[in-house]
Amino acid sequence: MELNVKYRGRIATTEDVALIKELIEENPNISRWALSKKLCQAWNWRQANGHLRDMICRSFLLRLEEAGYIQLPPRKIPSPFVRKKPSIIDFDQSPINASLSNIKPLQILQVRRTPFEKIYNSLIQQFHYLKYTQPVGEHLKHIVFSNKKPIACFAFSSAPRHIGCRDKFIGWSPLARKKNLHLIAYNTMFLILPWVHVPYLASYLLSCIAKLLPKDWQRIYNHPVYFLETFVDTERFQGTCYQAANWICLGKTTGRGKNDQTNKPNRSIKAVWGYPLCKDFRKLLQYE
Repeated sequence: MELNVKYRGRIATTEDVALIKELIEENPNISRWALSKKLCQAWNWRQANGHLRDMICRSFLLRLEEAGYIQLPPRKIPSPFVRKKPSIIDFDQSPINASLSNIKPLQILQVRRTPFEKIYNSLIQQFHYLKYTQPVGEHLKHIVFSNKKPIACFAFSSAPRHIGCRDKFIGWSPLARKKNLHLIAYNTMFLILPWVHVPYLASYLLSCIAKLLPKDWQRIYNHPVYFLETFVDTERFQGTCYQAANWICLGKTTGRGKNDQTNKPNRSIKAVWGYPLCKDFRKLLQYE
């Protein structure tokens, strides 16, 4: 029987709870990390690249505990979901006022799990209005360098499960969406550093990342992406750079969160922009 707990597309059942309680009872000294791995193996809950979804599973377990269905073993190490703010790194903020041709060549590096990741995290924490939050699930981070100095940052992650105008634009069924959602990458962060003033830089970088990201995603996660999407806060921005880079405005969000039960807007309206990475993206995403 289904319970009122759902996380990342998985709906908890009484059978799930029974299995979790059985594993905890049989392994009284089990860690939460080991428990999540055992559950992922039992459920065959894996990413598209074959890796266990143990981080997502741990969040799922916390939801079940919060709802009162289970009691998890005591933590043996600090929770991986409680993260310190990124270390602040000082950067050369000398103004860059130049034409696009004068700051080339540009280097765009994927920096997740590299020594440059701390630089990315610090830049976002200091200079992006949303500040830094640790992504969950598949995600990549990129830094753009000019003359070995960072000038911009990108982040892409797993796509949100439900976006009405996006789903209508693709035309996929609920089954196809569930099966193929991992083939979309969501642009969560795009930052041009505030001391960089280069006309047309934003749209140029969006065009560059659209060519580079699918290769990095395939290399790291062992599956392709066929479509990019992002939200643009309409109270702050107009999305001009996305339009100039040939992204398509798909519509607007409702202004309600994914767990909303009031049917009333409770956050700013976002414009939804999309970018097909191949001509037959609909056929590939609609496949059941």
